[in-house]
Amino acid sequence: VQLQASGGGLVQAGGSLRLSCAVSGRSFNVFVMAWFRQAAGKEREFVAIKKSGDDPNYADSVKGRFTASRDAAKNTLYLQMNSLKPEDTAVYYCALTNKVWAGSYYYYTSPARYNYWGQGTLVTVSS
Repeated sequence: VQLQASGGGLVQAGGSLRLSCAVSGRSFNVFVMAWFRQAAGKEREFVAIKKSGDDPNYADSVKGRFTASRDAAKNTLYLQMNSLKPEDTAVYYCALTNKVWAGSYYYYTSPARYNYWGQGTLVTVSS
């Protein structure tokens, strides 16, 4: 299974970007997909989660500005990022787990819950 993230780039504060994460390889039930980000010198942090059949959940820092969505037919996860701020600058990673839902969104805010990762795409927001 491979996850290919794309769509990063350089944008001015207040601008928008849309990230994509295409899943390829062996087909199986995908229960949860998520976006994480890692700024230079910091730990990887949760951004958004999309569970099959449910509305997305977001970190407080991006709520109201970012929108996660998934096209099951294309096996692709998206992250629409609006009103970007310099503090959103980071490498953004998509992640996937095919394990059965554990019952708590908070459980899935830890990177350790995911068994497949994309390579990351850099988002730089200038002030």
